[in-house]
Amino acid sequence: MELTYIRAVNAALGWALRELPDTVVLGEDVAIPGGPFGATKGLRDEFGARVFDTPISESAMVGTALGMALDGMRPVVEVMYGDFLLVAMDQIVNQVANTHYVSNGQLRAPLVIRTQHGSTPGSCAQHSQSLEALFAHVPGLRVGLPATPDDAYQMLRAALVSDDPVLIMESRRLYPLKGEVDVDADVQAVGAARVVRPGRDVTIVTWGTLVAPCLEAAGVLAGDGIETEVVDLRWAAPIDAVTVAASASRTGRLVVVHEANRTGGLGAEVVAEAAERVGTRLRTIRRVATRDVRMPASPALSRAVLPSTETVVDAVREALTPTSASSS
Repeated sequence: MELTYIRAVNAALGWALRELPDTVVLGEDVAIPGGPFGATKGLRDEFGARVFDTPISESAMVGTALGMALDGMRPVVEVMYGDFLLVAMDQIVNQVANTHYVSNGQLRAPLVIRTQHGSTPGSCAQHSQSLEALFAHVPGLRVGLPATPDDAYQMLRAALVSDDPVLIMESRRLYPLKGEVDVDADVQAVGAARVVRPGRDVTIVTWGTLVAPCLEAAGVLAGDGIETEVVDLRWAAPIDAVTVAASASRTGRLVVVHEANRTGGLGAEVVAEAAERVGTRLRTIRRVATRDVRMPASPALSRAVLPSTETVVDAVREALTPTSASSS
């Protein structure tokens, strides 16, 4: 069926509350108002107290969810903005991610943290960050970045049945996006990238909000006879390095595109994995990312620092030039 991205999230939460009796949903305004962005609309009416509001305290939300998970429940926490995850870093990094390890495997923390991240016009520096690299760096966490309504549904369901803690980082820029969603599909496992457009000349690896612009760039390049393979990474942790390396090995050229700031971004890890696995068959590497600045409030200025279809096209053309250096 056709759903918007945000309605696909709602459908996955409804599925979990119906099929997994230990599931609860908590967070700021998730019950009576139906969620800050509408992801939980109608769930309180259908499932009652299993969907409940919390105080405005991200550390309390995540700490409460961890306690519930240790008691056999499957809590889903909504944190309004990805930037606000930083308020709960102690709970996420030192407690949630450590539970299984420090208990010598005796305890699990099957909880999901949903948030949305990335830039939208006028949202400025404290509501625009893309922080997936921070959390992908932490052993014990799984990190997913859905780019389509179907992945918003399928990846959230994968997270909801996982016995590991999973962070799903959605995009409010994509919330209105419509697409076909296979609501009857089998539940997926966490992990696995996807080739969303095959090609032979160059590989683009991207995720989240930039999948669509990269596909658009591939269409532009096709007009010049350049066949671009586009890989949607989908999961920042675990990274599907096998799929990335297989594509880069076939094309010999890799362009990694992400909305997060360039320095220390997840793109560097993708490049390193590909370079180690592919070796000298990988002739050219390029990274396209947001400039290393705070996000401006002005929509015009934010467009100037964010990657775009045009900057991706330019990077691919540069990667294909005979004099192109091995990396940038």
